[in-house]
Amino acid sequence: MRFFVLIALFWTVTSVTAQTVLDWSDLSEGISWELPSLESMIPGFQKATFSQKMKTLEGKEVTITGYLLVLDGRQSVYLLSKNPMASCFFCGNGGPETVMDLEFTEKPSFVMDELISVKGTFHLNENDPNACYYRIENADALSFK
Repeated sequence: MRFFVLIALFWTVTSVTAQTVLDWSDLSEGISWELPSLESMIPGFQKATFSQKMKTLEGKEVTITGYLLVLDGRQSVYLLSKNPMASCFFCGNGGPETVMDLEFTEKPSFVMDELISVKGTFHLNENDPNACYYRIENADALSFK
């Protein structure tokens, strides 16, 4: 009997602290877009529709591995990409679901195109045309080497 209690306790503790490991295929399968209407408030912006799986991850801790992209000279705007800069989505290799905004808790020490794993709080963007469709806040990164 004690053995079963210990297993139940272990399962409870690990399920509470477990995080979801995302793959880029999860992100591409978890989104679809509505074409903008002529009456749209934001012409050209495609409103995202997220799968139920993606919606259940909203606000949860996730981990994903990708390439770090640094988008400004001050090194304060970061993206995580499925591909390195030379072959990311705006160069024709994929779509906007292959990048995500990163908001680090501390400025990372990594460089452009370094392969890293990022852990943080996952968020979806359905309406802001100035941001990626996916975002990780409170991000912490580890080198993938």
